[in-house]
Amino acid sequence: MLRQTLSQKLLQKLSPQQIQLMKLLQVPTMELDQRIKEEIEENPALEEGVDEQTDADDYDDDYDNDVSESNEDFDINDYLDDDLPQYKTSVNNTSKDQDEKSVPLSGGISFQEILTSQLMLRKLTANEKAIAENIIGNMDDDGYLRRDIDAIVDDLAFTANVQTTEEDVEDVLFIIQDFEPAGVGARDLRECLLLQLERRHHGNIAVYTAKKILEKCFDEFTKKHYDKIKAKFEIGDDDLKDAIDEIIRLNPKPGNSLKESTDSKNVQQIIPDFILVDDEGELTLTLNSRNAPQLKVSKTYENMLRSYAEGAKGNKADKEAVQFVRQKLDSAKWFIDAIQQRQQTLLYTMSAILDYQREFFLTGDDTNLKPMILKDIADIVEMDISTISRVANSKYIQTPYGIMSLKYFFSESLSTSSGEEVSTREVKKILQDAVDGEKKNKPLTDQKLTDLLKEKGYNIARRTVAKYREQLDIPVARLRKEL
Repeated sequence: MLRQTLSQKLLQKLSPQQIQLMKLLQVPTMELDQRIKEEIEENPALEEGVDEQTDADDYDDDYDNDVSESNEDFDINDYLDDDLPQYKTSVNNTSKDQDEKSVPLSGGISFQEILTSQLMLRKLTANEKAIAENIIGNMDDDGYLRRDIDAIVDDLAFTANVQTTEEDVEDVLFIIQDFEPAGVGARDLRECLLLQLERRHHGNIAVYTAKKILEKCFDEFTKKHYDKIKAKFEIGDDDLKDAIDEIIRLNPKPGNSLKESTDSKNVQQIIPDFILVDDEGELTLTLNSRNAPQLKVSKTYENMLRSYAEGAKGNKADKEAVQFVRQKLDSAKWFIDAIQQRQQTLLYTMSAILDYQREFFLTGDDTNLKPMILKDIADIVEMDISTISRVANSKYIQTPYGIMSLKYFFSESLSTSSGEEVSTREVKKILQDAVDGEKKNKPLTDQKLTDLLKEKGYNIARRTVAKYREQLDIPVARLRKEL
């Protein structure tokens, strides 16, 4: 049964221009170049270079006059086909503001290919070669074999039609463990370190002690229970220290050492979006020239539209061509406007951050950083928090103290005993300095670090100190202990 109802709704939709601006705001400088090149390739009405028009308003007036004069010849209905259903020209499986992400491919020789090249230097049967290739293929980038031996036996039987046993697989694994670099093919960290010690000079008492520690007291070693190790092997502090030094020099991830020298993985280069210059206390902020490209509308397409507006008559094909030209011209103007709005938003937001954290930019001292969250800057520039988040995302500024991420300047607040609000960055700096200056044989516990901060006037709980310590990648006191 069909029923007609009258309803009133309030909807908020972003225009295509707003969506385009939001996407451009979160793009860093390196990707902006590529984004502009893609737009120029897709839109022939957009070109690089300075616009020859001295007055942009003159162009807009001429454009509007030409279109108004040709209204009787140009009818938008001529380019709309009412007989064509809408569902044939649209899709609804993606949202309008969905980002298209692609994964770049990098070439080069992989870690597994290098091991396979060493495999060719060994005399192996067909079955042994198949087993070895399966083992190498199951290794991770660190050089470890994380797969169980019985699972490899099943894989060979079902995928390669190779009937084998666990003993045969382990025999081939021992051959691979003799490959370079030392330690590849290990099934855990303990085995990896032992494989590397096996290739060290024999007769060295420190190497011998290190092997025994890994074989008999690996758990005690990882937990740094040095007293238990000395009691078990009846050795002194000097002998234990020499053995530990031998273990520390080993590589826990042998696959990475080989990969770093052979793999052509791309290294991301940081290009600052802003440049800050300190001229005797006078701070000057400028936008990187890559963020301000010179773009203009193509004169060829502009003249094509003018020729029609001046009274050129054409058939339906000509009108379709004009519709295409108008669309590309509008798209070019929207893109240029979005780039200009991006520049203004970036500068406006960074200027607010600069004024808010002026003491830090003048001194470079982390203790001068004020507590600052996204809402603080959003209130200053009168923009939405999401816009400030897009500006701060993947953006960098070149300062006299190095290149820093914009996210570095945002931090939460913490109250002192005097009631003053300070940045958590300041507390983390004090924690890092305290750990760097501690006695390594008696490292500071979280409670002692808490007491130290309270002596300096910071009201902070022990669990908060533990959270900040973890954020700084500082292990617990027991794991920081050294002989």
